[in-house]
Amino acid sequence: MTRKTAADFDPEVLKLFDQYVHGRISRRDFLSSATRYAVGGVTAAGLLTALSPSFAAPLVTPDDKRLNARFVELPSPQGNGTVRGYLVSPTGVKGKLPVVLVVHENRGLNPHIEDIARRVALDGFIAFAPDALHTLGGYPGDEDKARALFGKLDQTKSRADFVAAAQWLQQQPEGNGKLGVVGFCYGGGIANYLATQLPDLLAAVPFYGSQPKAEDVPRIKAQLLIHDASKDERILAGWPAYETALKAAGVKYEHHVYQGEHGFNNDTTPRYDETAAKLAWQRTMTFFHARLS
Repeated sequence: MTRKTAADFDPEVLKLFDQYVHGRISRRDFLSSATRYAVGGVTAAGLLTALSPSFAAPLVTPDDKRLNARFVELPSPQGNGTVRGYLVSPTGVKGKLPVVLVVHENRGLNPHIEDIARRVALDGFIAFAPDALHTLGGYPGDEDKARALFGKLDQTKSRADFVAAAQWLQQQPEGNGKLGVVGFCYGGGIANYLATQLPDLLAAVPFYGSQPKAEDVPRIKAQLLIHDASKDERILAGWPAYETALKAAGVKYEHHVYQGEHGFNNDTTPRYDETAAKLAWQRTMTFFHARLS
């Protein structure tokens, strides 16, 4: 069966799905509104299923022999008490490696983000992907349930957990102490946030993430590589003010806008755009090697 892409869906359906994914409308509201676009025997529920992630084919499998992968827990006294995450490093490497924090979307540490962490590690980094849902039992194995749980998080404590995770990762004896962060959607917002909180952060790569407050931007010491999507009106709306603040503060940054939808890097959904994702990933790895090696 041919894999569906964003082009197979009415743009209004994609907008509805984006609202649903980010908690702005309920599942019932999506199904009700999407009914008018359900044609040719396809139901609104069928549209939702088609747009939802499929984790059947990770790019790097969990048992890849080139990697050491394990789950670890660490203390987070200012957050939820404990952070649990997925720690991945390449095997057979001599010397200390740069470290990269990988921050998930608004569904917690699902199989796709674990796959992303493995991809980062294969490029020569120690990658750590925390699960913000750990305090609520962890990623539940179901995207809808995960999204519902996410709305119950205390975001102040969750942000403290990511700060604790970044600081713990930077101190790992196998690492070289040079820290980067990459995040997607919610995680992109966290990447921007961490850049305002961690003066030792050298490189931050937000994929279509919400921007920090302008008054916090002068605290950024990291260099930024910012990836956005041309059809992502919600995120792009915040860019002009962010750019103004970045320039005023003298922050070094690159901003790339790719043709496509919010979520274009996520290869488990039809919003994935292979051309954009490959270019953004290549730029990201080159950026991390230049800044962290």
